[in-house]
This record gives sequence, C-alpha cells and structure tokens, in this order.
Amino acid sequence: MISRIDLRGNPGDPRDLLPRAEFDVEAALEKVRPICDDVRHRGVEALIELTERFDGVRLTDVRVPREAVDSALAGLDPAVRAALEESIRRARLVHRDQRREDVTTRVVPGGTVTERWVPVDRVGLYVPGGRAVYPSSVVMNVVPAQEAGVASLAVASPPQADFGGLPHPTILAACALLGVEEVYAVGGAQAVAMFAYGAGECDRANLVTGPGNIWVAAAKRLLKGVIGIDSEAGPTEIMVLADGTADPGHVAADLISQAEHDVVAASVLVTASEGLAAAVEAELGKRVAATRHSERVAEALGGRQSGIVLVDDLEQGLDVVNAYGAEHLEVMTADARGVADRVRNAGAVFLGAFAPVSLGDYCAGSNHVLPTGGCACHSSGLSVQTFLRGIHIVDYDRAALAGVARHVVALAEAEDLPAHGEAVTARIPREEQA
Repeated sequence: MISRIDLRGNPGDPRDLLPRAEFDVEAALEKVRPICDDVRHRGVEALIELTERFDGVRLTDVRVPREAVDSALAGLDPAVRAALEESIRRARLVHRDQRREDVTTRVVPGGTVTERWVPVDRVGLYVPGGRAVYPSSVVMNVVPAQEAGVASLAVASPPQADFGGLPHPTILAACALLGVEEVYAVGGAQAVAMFAYGAGECDRANLVTGPGNIWVAAAKRLLKGVIGIDSEAGPTEIMVLADGTADPGHVAADLISQAEHDVVAASVLVTASEGLAAAVEAELGKRVAATRHSERVAEALGGRQSGIVLVDDLEQGLDVVNAYGAEHLEVMTADARGVADRVRNAGAVFLGAFAPVSLGDYCAGSNHVLPTGGCACHSSGLSVQTFLRGIHIVDYDRAALAGVARHVVALAEAEDLPAHGEAVTARIPREEQA
C-alpha cells in the first residue's frame, strides 16, 4: 500500500530521493492565461460563462446575496457553529499577538528611521471547493486579515450545483460568523483574475491569499505583480518523524488523515525503527479499509508522493526533515520538543502524541494555510504579517544630514551617479559638510 525508501548508509543530499507529488504549475500557465485575459476584458460576463463551463452552473450574477449568507448561518448545525466559533476564538488569540509594532530607531542626534506597519487596503481571500468543504479555510484567511487591520476584504469560493449555484452553505455561514459580507460564487483561475482586475461589484484587490488547485496556483503565478500573492499552494503534505516510542496507530491515523484530502496528497513517515515501520504498515492495512474515503486514501498512500523513509538514526532523520521542508511536520520522538527545536524547514510543527495535524487544521489557533512543495525552506504560512507592509519613514534635520553628507557624496560618485550627490550638496554645501 505504501512504499519504502531506504536511505540507511546514504549520507548524501536526500532531496532527489524523497517522495514528492508532481505539480507542474508551469504547464498550466498557458491554459489559465486566456481565462484570465477573458475576465480582464469582459468582467462579469466572462465569469458567468466560465462558471457555466467549469462548474456546470449558470448564474445571473456572481455576487452572493446578503440574505443567502444570513440564511446559511441561520440553518447551520449548532454543533458546527459552536466548533467554528471556538476555532475563530482561538485563531484570534494567536493572530492578535502577531501584530507588529511600529519601531523608531535614533540613528544619530536629529536623525531617525521609523518602520511603520500598514495593512494592505484590500484583499481577495480564496476558499477552495471540490472533494471537501473548507469553512476552516474561511477562518484561516479572514482572521489574520482582520487582525492586521485590512479595511476591505472579499471571499470567493466555487459555486455548487447542489446549492443553487452558491458556495457551500457552511462556507457562507463561516463568512457570516466572521462578519464578511462581500462573497462571490467564483472558483478557479477566474476568481484570482476577478480579484486582480476587478469585475462588476468586485473592486480590484492588492493581495490574494488562500489555497486552491493547480489552476488557482497557475493564475497566482501568472498574475503575480498585477496582484500580490501569499504562495502557490500545491498538494497537501504530512511528514512524521518518529522513533520507536511512537504509537503506530497514531502515526497511521495521521498519515491517513492527510491522504484523505486528495489522491495526490503526500503522507511520509521518517524513522530509524524498522519495528515501527512494520507496525505502521500493519495499522494502515486495517485502517484504510475502514475509513470512509478508502479508495482516495489508498491511492494517495500508494502514490509516488508517499512513503516510509528508513534512516540510520535521528540525526539523519532531521537531515531528511529539513531537506523535505514539509507543510505539516509531526515529531513523535522521546524528546519531541528538543528534536523540534532543531527543525529549520517546516510550515508548522506538531509535537508529541496529542498534537495531530487535524488539531492545527481546525482548533489549535495556528494557521493551516502553509507552504507546500518544499517552499517551507524559504516561505512561511499565512499570518497577520502576510497582510502588512513595512514602510520606512526617514526623518533627518539639517545637522544630521550635514554629518553624513560627505559619505553620501562619496558613494554617489563611486556609483557614477553624481546627481545623487548634488541632491545633498544643494542642501549642504561641501564646505559645510562634516
């Protein structure tokens, strides 16, 4: 069901040997380009036609009526409402503490530089639809944007034929709980283009965030520069670094939980314990058949992107973990905290037996919009910081400029940009420079 990769005795760079899903965004670019151009030039008319083509739904408008959002909340299962409210509460606690404070540095007497943190003016938040419903992604997108102080935000999610061409009602209900009134029944690349160029009631946004399929990722890549993006999210991943103290049932359950997302989801166990590897394989044999989406899970676990990686010891295991840069990393070892402190590359790290990835998906307070495809080696997950920009404010008086003028002039001349120096000497003649 799941393959083994034996790296024991192989001290080299493991990156080319580790399992990874194929996700060719570049190949998808040319397919999304005409879609984005169509939305740019024809706006809502194009969105309606594209929605009918790709989602099988004929709309008269893409804006979700306010009454539909309110109705979805009124009809929400009380248990789901309570869970969403708790998820929102915990996410606010964590994200509120991420807000950056303005800092002023006194460089010299009379000369300061202030870094001022300013939220983007408007964001478009994408919530995927398809095999699963993701109201949790509404929470993970909206809460950090709100805590950052973003004044204008809109949510887009694919229309569902089963719900009259509206996004899934649980997604709409989550929007209502968060006070989001601007919601669009638009999915895929066309949703990113709508945010980038504006269409109908949807004004242009400065930034678009949220996970999606390959077409969403390709549109983000294509339109980056027209609009800011958080990341190009690829297939979801879990890596578990475990030793012989780990419970094989817990490990197997967590590998299955991530495989449940998609047939290209990646589930990887890294261990030096052959006994644990065998026990996890046995647990998978029992548990996969019993889970609701067993066919999807089995295909994901059997794919090239999943596997059990055998290593010599914990040191090599950490090398593998840092080379892979997993979206989600679980550390199930005797000293989970100590091991986790040595992890450099991961979107989020979950410690020990009682912090499964699914906790982070919903109610840990952390964000579940995380870098995939090894991007954790250079990128972070969604946070308040995603929605903020640092602006430097330079404030020098005459004496402070005079004190450094000769250095500015010297560097300007060294770079053969004499007018740069003249902008200083126009204020501080050379004879007055310190």
